[in-house]
Amino acid sequence: MMRTLLAILSVLVGCSAAASDWQHTGGDIGGSRYSPLAQINKDNVGDLEIAWQVRTGEMDKRGPLAAAGQFQATPVLTPEAAGQSLVLCTPWNKVIALDPVSGAERWSHDPKAKGLPLYNCRGVTYWENLAAGPNDACRHRIVSGTIDLRIMALDARSGELCADFGDGGYVQTKDIIKAESPAMKRGDIKYFSAPVIVDDVIVIGSATFTKNKSTTGPSGAIRGFAASSGEHLWSFDPVPRDPADPQHGTWTAEALQSVGAASAWAPLSADPERGLVFVPTSSATPDFFGGNRPGDNRYANSTVALRATTGEVVWHFQNIHHDVWDWDTPAQPIAVDIEKDGRTVPSVIQLTKQGLTFTFDRDTGEPVFAVEERAVPTATEFDDELSPTQPFPVAPPPLAANGIYPDDAWGLTPWDRGKCRELIESHNHGPVFTPHSTKGSITVTSINNWAGGAYDRRNNLLITNVSNIFWLTKITAEADYDPASSSNFGPPAPVIDGWGYAVTRQPLLSPWNIPCTAPPWGKLVAIDMSNGAIRWEVPLGTLEKLVPFELPFGLQLPIPWGTPGAAGGPIVTGSGLIFIGATSDEKFRAFDVANGEELWKTALPTSANATPMTYAIDGKQYVVAVSGGHVWQYPNVSDYVTAYALPSAK
Repeated sequence: MMRTLLAILSVLVGCSAAASDWQHTGGDIGGSRYSPLAQINKDNVGDLEIAWQVRTGEMDKRGPLAAAGQFQATPVLTPEAAGQSLVLCTPWNKVIALDPVSGAERWSHDPKAKGLPLYNCRGVTYWENLAAGPNDACRHRIVSGTIDLRIMALDARSGELCADFGDGGYVQTKDIIKAESPAMKRGDIKYFSAPVIVDDVIVIGSATFTKNKSTTGPSGAIRGFAASSGEHLWSFDPVPRDPADPQHGTWTAEALQSVGAASAWAPLSADPERGLVFVPTSSATPDFFGGNRPGDNRYANSTVALRATTGEVVWHFQNIHHDVWDWDTPAQPIAVDIEKDGRTVPSVIQLTKQGLTFTFDRDTGEPVFAVEERAVPTATEFDDELSPTQPFPVAPPPLAANGIYPDDAWGLTPWDRGKCRELIESHNHGPVFTPHSTKGSITVTSINNWAGGAYDRRNNLLITNVSNIFWLTKITAEADYDPASSSNFGPPAPVIDGWGYAVTRQPLLSPWNIPCTAPPWGKLVAIDMSNGAIRWEVPLGTLEKLVPFELPFGLQLPIPWGTPGAAGGPIVTGSGLIFIGATSDEKFRAFDVANGEELWKTALPTSANATPMTYAIDGKQYVVAVSGGHVWQYPNVSDYVTAYALPSAK
């Protein structure tokens, strides 16, 4: 009875706090990225100025390792009873609490996490222990995972470790992971995204780093821990090794012994009233080949609703069958109530790397907009059997081009357009699920990514940024592969152990290093959730920082053709403003949610690949952007936190 009462109180507290404070990395626990705050509006947004700007100091401290750090954290604002601090984490899991008015540091805690590159922490989670006394230490907590597989709990007011949590404030999960899954080596798994806490249970996913290296790997299980003590309560393995699981029989015995991943590296979301956690899962090991894992591979590439207290599957939907494209489900599921056909529908919206948007009934998992299984190409030169169909929602439409053909070639001149046409003709091309090959195949990737979208509840609009370019992927046998001479976006690609091939990827570019398809190459899109139609779309970003040479034909920078890449995302406010960074031109922008008109922009120290947030203190609204650059995309890596507000006189 007492547990039920505390759960109800927790829901009520969460709802009231969500009215004005950004207590979760996604704005609220459902990930709507919406704030009702409206002091900053369409008429005065042009007056915004820097209220304060700080650096964490981590990049200078880390020396050569700084290049492997990705500062992508969205801060949270703790309530007044918890100190009313702005709390965020650095790529090395140092947790910092700032004064939200001045930016001054109030406290910090460095767990001295040790791990192999990459380094990332996308946010922390605030939790109130309602069973504790109002003045007890650690009644108000900050919970975060680390890159070395610990979960830590800190007092939100002081930053001190919570002694009653795990071993002196830390729960080491390595032994749990090793006991539950195929062999794990150092660096195979890390915690990047903030956990969610529902019914006093910490639910945490993980990022696995074996999919591009091996056909085997450790489990990508999602796990639940008691928020007060750190006790391990349950594990859910998306590769269903438990014979009692309904999907167990859809996998071969061999695959269940060796296949890993299907992890949830993207942020989780939740519905406390229903006691549900919504989990976006990745593909299973390895990327780009599935001969070792016949079948659809459920629960990989899915949105899974779990009972928070037990880890039980309530419903699930797979958005890709037998993924061989590395199209992990990348974005936080958005748990919101949409308006459709004259009624309010409790929904979960799932954005995907392939640019398809799925919407589910929050209770049943049934599609709100119908989903069709459509025939797709299946011819492959590898020992693999691809799915003959894939799911496509009838609405919304694809958010970017979902296939490519020679006539789609684009260029500044007939010459470079012709070169792009030759490039397309000489490689495998076609519809969205075109299989990869040793010849090279052209497909989309990461149309949407981990930052996801925002839901404007006043106008029933889903807002998301979109990357709109194609990629050339080539698969090369080990005997023919030379990492030193191969061309790959990011670090050199390894040969996948157990398969014997390496996979290289690079953007489809002309000889002038310009995308071979028509702009905009990055855009901001608004979707009417009453019918799934695109309300508007506009270019997002310019070429200002991407073009290192003078353009031909008198073209002047900045050109508003959008910038590719969908790291970082939007937020929406009650005054009808969208705030977003997420561009290579290192700008922070505000748009009109009604029509996509750009109303304001300002230069950042580097690109903002974190989603911004907003809050109000003493009647003054602030908007905060974390700008850290990106290891590969926008290499001006740094560690700035900038708050904007209206001048005091206004």
